[in-house]
Amino acid sequence: MAAWIPLIKSAMPYVVQVLSIAVPAFTSRSTQKDTDDIIPEQIAELQSAATQNAESVKILAVQLKGSMEGVDAAAIKLQQELVFLRRLSFIAIVISVVSVLLAVLN
Repeated sequence: MAAWIPLIKSAMPYVVQVLSIAVPAFTSRSTQKDTDDIIPEQIAELQSAATQNAESVKILAVQLKGSMEGVDAAAIKLQQELVFLRRLSFIAIVISVVSVLLAVLN
């Protein structure tokens, strides 16, 4: 769970931006214009919102990719440290067994 916190923190500004763009103030129908005049405006607004949403999704994808690469790099580093610590503990156990045997034999 803690690994997702930096990801969420880095994505929040973009999520707010996407939400503010995704809920545009479309042309209201209560105006005195004919329906034929309103429909092209609404289509243009929807196309603009869809374009902006696509750009925001691309930005989020790049951010997510970077975050996932960071998580993968950290996981690889932790695996390497774990292997090192296992070897170190094995060496410590061998040394302690040898020292106990030497103490018992003397």
